[in-house]
Amino acid sequence: MRRRAEYEAFEFTLIPEGVLVTNCSHADPSEHRYIVRVVDGLPTSCSCPADERFDGACKHRVAVAIRGPVLSAARQNVVATDGGLVPAENSGSESVHEDDCDCSELPEGVPCWPCFRDGEREFETNKSTFD
Repeated sequence: MRRRAEYEAFEFTLIPEGVLVTNCSHADPSEHRYIVRVVDGLPTSCSCPADERFDGACKHRVAVAIRGPVLSAARQNVVATDGGLVPAENSGSESVHEDDCDCSELPEGVPCWPCFRDGEREFETNKSTFD
């Protein structure tokens, strides 16, 4: 399932119900749109037929789970009273990757992979870092 979740052309849209996943690999992507619900930071269900029919996560849930920025955005958004989305407050002191973050063990200016991948930290291009 992970291979298909990696190579198929998915498009993601945040909606109040979760993440709308459109599979653009099909001739008519509008017939391949499903809602993935994210609860407590995990894609827990999908409106596709395969998610109900088979054990384990469908490719749409896996696609959301393996794309850090999509999952992070889904986790950080809350539904507004008008049905729209409002970014959740973030104090800046809590890292999404606190359990697997190794930034403190790396040279100054070099982020760990999860932080770099998800856009939390960038490489600092300071010459002394790489000397």
